[in-house]
Amino acid sequence: MIDHAPVRLTAWIRGRVQGVGFRWFTRATALEIGGLTGFATNLTDGRVQVVAEGPRESCEALLVWLTGTDTPGRVDGVTEIWDSPRGGYPTFEIR
Repeated sequence: MIDHAPVRLTAWIRGRVQGVGFRWFTRATALEIGGLTGFATNLTDGRVQVVAEGPRESCEALLVWLTGTDTPGRVDGVTEIWDSPRGGYPTFEIR
């Protein structure tokens, strides 16, 4: 059964993910999946943080992309947490 319930995915991506277009491609992928709002931002420790809100199946599709081999740079690992959506994001943006 497909789960359309809205959720919030927060993911921290480790590896060579800054300076390689990672946030841009994350935004493009989120928009292509559709139904997602949130952001991708660089952190001072070299990771990228992604917050996505929308249907669970869409957030799961974004997580599959984040952990896959199609991303720019090199992903060494992803830590994620799931929560209830908080709202407040008009679209998916780069910060």
